[in-house]
Amino acid sequence: MSNLHTSPTLPSGRTSLIGSGLALGALDGRYKSATEPLVDYLSEAALNRDRIHVEIEWFIYLCDNQVLPGLAPLTDQQRAGLRAIVTDFNSEAVTELADIEAVTVHDVKAVEYFIARRLENLGLGHLKPLVHFGCTSEDINNLSYALGIKDAVTQVWLPAARALVEQILKLAEEGRQVPMLSRTHGQPATPSTLGKEMAVFAYRLDRQIKKIEQAEFLGKINGATGTYSAHVVSVPGADWQKISREFVTSLGLDWNPLTTQIENHDWQAELYSSIAHFNQVLHNLCTDIWSYISIGFFRQIPVAGATGSSTMPHKVNPIRFENAEANLEISNALLNTLGATLIQSRWQRDLTDSSSQRNIGVAFGHSLLAISNVAKGLERLDIATDVIAADLDANWEVLAEAIQMVMRAEAIAGVPGMEDPYERLKELTRGQRVDAARLQEFVAGLGLSPEAEQRLAELTPATYTGLASQLLDWAKR
Repeated sequence: MSNLHTSPTLPSGRTSLIGSGLALGALDGRYKSATEPLVDYLSEAALNRDRIHVEIEWFIYLCDNQVLPGLAPLTDQQRAGLRAIVTDFNSEAVTELADIEAVTVHDVKAVEYFIARRLENLGLGHLKPLVHFGCTSEDINNLSYALGIKDAVTQVWLPAARALVEQILKLAEEGRQVPMLSRTHGQPATPSTLGKEMAVFAYRLDRQIKKIEQAEFLGKINGATGTYSAHVVSVPGADWQKISREFVTSLGLDWNPLTTQIENHDWQAELYSSIAHFNQVLHNLCTDIWSYISIGFFRQIPVAGATGSSTMPHKVNPIRFENAEANLEISNALLNTLGATLIQSRWQRDLTDSSSQRNIGVAFGHSLLAISNVAKGLERLDIATDVIAADLDANWEVLAEAIQMVMRAEAIAGVPGMEDPYERLKELTRGQRVDAARLQEFVAGLGLSPEAEQRLAELTPATYTGLASQLLDWAKR
């Protein structure tokens, strides 16, 4: 039987692409330019680099604090040499680690051996037993993941999210004074302004950003079942809880004092919930803007040389927003699965989290790609004020609410003849269009006080926007 991995052709005579270095997934292929910044923090290579960083810092901490009998503080040269193992991490180091892991069949053990190989040149060969001292693999992994996720959030995802909110606010400001017919249940409703409607999304997205900015990134280093058993039996005189806390916080993480073998990942579930919430609000923005484009409220600025449709040359499709929708859905599917899976672990440890966490970068990647697409889509939008104004002018019946409420206020003030305002307006407007003349004729025959009648006579759908233009200010950071 032929092996497809070595065969030059596939069924139907197609050429095999194995060995060509091509990416399997879209994030590392078609969309690489948008998601590549995450490689520094959430790739497998970044995880190994961070594992080395954690192991090195633990080694330095134990020496400099003379935690074990016989240890002495490192020299500046030794300390710098150890940290250079991290700063010099490159593609050759990735290959070397892979070669070691092929023998150990254990990724963290490969990191331990990788570091041990380099101690002789630093005059620290006698301290090889100190590498990974007291640690279970999860002590290193949980800290490494926390560092990578924290940096991915603070250095990549949050800046992109903040920039997008600012872009939405800019669009909102452009539309601050643009009155717009609202649609509730898809039907004409009380007017708003385009700016206020965009500001709603900016405000909602910013609330989630603020939560994410306050996220905790927890870590632990406490041994095989979280009891410090190996630590205490080997060095009984040390204050291991104090050491653990000092070390974890020295990495810029929050200390988790009580765990099983694994850090319990609750902080990850909380973080992913907030990012998924952001994603879902952004998805809502995409569908709304897509709909506004479809009724002409926004015009899309064509990209020179771009093809809107393969057969219909007049079209400029809202592909950026459609692409974003799909990527937000994929991101949330992964984030929600991660949030549910990671907080479950049988007894003191199982490996479900190990496989799951390798998809964190994919979840972030699809969210980052969506943010990029929405940003590009917003850049190509113009507000079609003429279309929006015409839509408003064709729906004078939306002033029925205003007339009814003025009649109610008049009735309370003792003006006679203001009974059953809702029924009277329903009879006039329900299921039918009412133009300006008919509405003004109706108002003139109501017997309102002169002041109220004048106020309604001057009202138009375009001026019936309440405080909409002021409400935009609540969304400003």
